[in-house]
Order: sequence, then C-alpha cells, then structure tokens
Amino acid sequence: MRRRKYLPAIGAAALLLAALAAGLLFYGRKPFRGLEAADIAAASVTLMPPDVTLELDETEMGTLAELLGEVRITRPDQSWTEYAGQAVQFTVTFTDGTETEVTGYNPFLIIDGTGYRTAYEPCEALNRFANELLRQRGG
Repeated sequence: MRRRKYLPAIGAAALLLAALAAGLLFYGRKPFRGLEAADIAAASVTLMPPDVTLELDETEMGTLAELLGEVRITRPDQSWTEYAGQAVQFTVTFTDGTETEVTGYNPFLIIDGTGYRTAYEPCEALNRFANELLRQRGG
C-alpha cells in the first residue's frame, strides 16, 4: 500500500528530469557567453567561397565578440561535412594566447573542428557580418 503513495511523486520527478534533459538538448548553450572585445587580441575571417581572408580591426572584433556571445549550440553533429554552401571561418586569438576557430555554416557552428547544430539567426548574423566586411573592402 505504501508503494502506491510514492508512485505519483516518482512519476513527477521522472517527468521533471526528462523535461530538463530535453530543454538542455533542444535549447542548447552559448559557448561564448560573456565574451568581450577586450578578451580578443586578434581575429580574422576566411570566407569560403570566395576563399578570401580578412583581418578584423578593433571595432570589428567588438562586433564579433557580441555576435559570438549570442550563438547558441545544441547537440554535436558532424554531418556538416556532407553539406555544400558558404562557410565563414573566424580565427580568434585571445589575450591569454589561446586560439579558436569558429565556423558559421548554417545550420551548424563548428568550433575547433567539432560541429554542433545551432540556432539559425545568430549563426546567420555571423555570415552576414563576414559578407558585409567583404563587401565593404571591395572583395
């Protein structure tokens, strides 16, 4: 008889845990949350195609920090290798000397070679930013 008294509580706890796991899986995380321009020592972007690399200035590094801070990733997914389209690869050197490659390739964000599913708009903002830089510089 006592066991039946705990069944609703156990069921509710299991549902809560499942909802939390699903939220983390589908909502994702922001790997560059809190990134500031002052954290970036140097940055460049390579647009593929047209296979052009541009160095970013201080103002552009600030914009990049804001855009990266908004990018949200979900589950790891290496199927990006099967897609075709334009990729924008940012090489970011941090003030502590570490370097990270972040590639916007919607619907993927690739961080140091590991692909993740990503939210569309923040990743698309990275692509627009890179293409606007290319347009401004006459590329």
